[in-house]
Amino acid sequence: MARERNWSNTYTYQAARLHHPTSIDQVRQTVANATRIHALGARHSFSGVADTTGDLIDVSNIRPEPTIDRHQRTVTVGAAISYGELAAFLEAHGFALRNMASLPHLSIAGATATGTHGSGDSNGNLATSVAALEIVTASGDLIEIRRGQRGFSGIVVGLGAFGVVTRVTLDVEPSFQMQQDAFADLPWAELLTNFDAIMAAAYSVSLMTMWSATTVNRLWLKKRLINQEPSHVTPTQFGATPAAQASPGAINIDDSLTPFGAAGPWSEHLCHFRRGCEPGPTAQIQSEYMLPRTQAIAALTRLRAIAKRIDPHLIISEIRTVAADDLWLSPSYGHDTVAIHFTWKPAPAAADAITTEIEALLLPLGARPHWGKLMHARAEQIAPLYPQLAEFRKLADEYDPAGKFRNQFLNEHVFG
Repeated sequence: MARERNWSNTYTYQAARLHHPTSIDQVRQTVANATRIHALGARHSFSGVADTTGDLIDVSNIRPEPTIDRHQRTVTVGAAISYGELAAFLEAHGFALRNMASLPHLSIAGATATGTHGSGDSNGNLATSVAALEIVTASGDLIEIRRGQRGFSGIVVGLGAFGVVTRVTLDVEPSFQMQQDAFADLPWAELLTNFDAIMAAAYSVSLMTMWSATTVNRLWLKKRLINQEPSHVTPTQFGATPAAQASPGAINIDDSLTPFGAAGPWSEHLCHFRRGCEPGPTAQIQSEYMLPRTQAIAALTRLRAIAKRIDPHLIISEIRTVAADDLWLSPSYGHDTVAIHFTWKPAPAAADAITTEIEALLLPLGARPHWGKLMHARAEQIAPLYPQLAEFRKLADEYDPAGKFRNQFLNEHVFG
């Protein structure tokens, strides 16, 4: 087959075959007959987490209608549905997701399996909304595992190691209104002194910046207008000013961003980018590190110290916070985190070099690299960062004793 590439054309998949089943029975048969197989999502990963040298399977042609359980406050969806499509469906029926990532293009199963996140001091990552999973296991059996059952906390952020997810059940809540506002030029000195207050200024707070300037270029505050305590601070108290343009710096992407400055439904404000718009610039490489919240200032200070080596290769960085959870391989397992994201220019050698240097600075502070983005740390370096990693490995061996779902990424970064 022609080699598949990821969304930004910076990763080429190595699989020998790509399957597009149209029914769950076809998924079961394909998995049962395969020697090596892995699920492929929306191709928004920048690592080999969703790759294999055997067979890839894409379940996007299996599209059951989302089903809302109003009593349990859940929605059950096909694994490949995007967050943008689901958000529109839920809003039309009076419901909402608590959290969403920057991009509405991500598939539900891919984003939750890699611990992908949105932002907010009280918001867990996307996987924390998973109430149940339907999975085709290595034998071709179809099983369901629900919150509270043995192994659930290991399987949700499962990196594809347990099987092919076909349906996902997510927690939902009543729809709500939001407004997002942009501020410019927050002095770095103020951020480092008042980090907690600034990140608590709204339901979701994102800082967009380069590293060598004296100010953080943009702050995006997403305010929930129902059932949220009013913030006691605004960025202007710390020297920022209201921004006429939401786009950070010289990057003008306002046309693809969700609306600023006016109230509207959560489904149109919680993501950064509009559904149906390309989240530019398309040509890019991403890396991201989730650190214990207590190490936020130390991490930012270390990065500022090498700013002149970072910025020539950088398109933009984003800083967010994520609440703690109990999912074994979640980057926020066990503690609140600060997420430091890097969008790099599409120069692989330069991105490899600078991210290797950044990991050397941040891993000693407890940084956990994002599973779906460029990373270098091997399993022996990852192991001390995840207290339940040994249990994860044992559980994966139970579900997949022959290693059908293993791939180079899992062998290098998880299993060793």
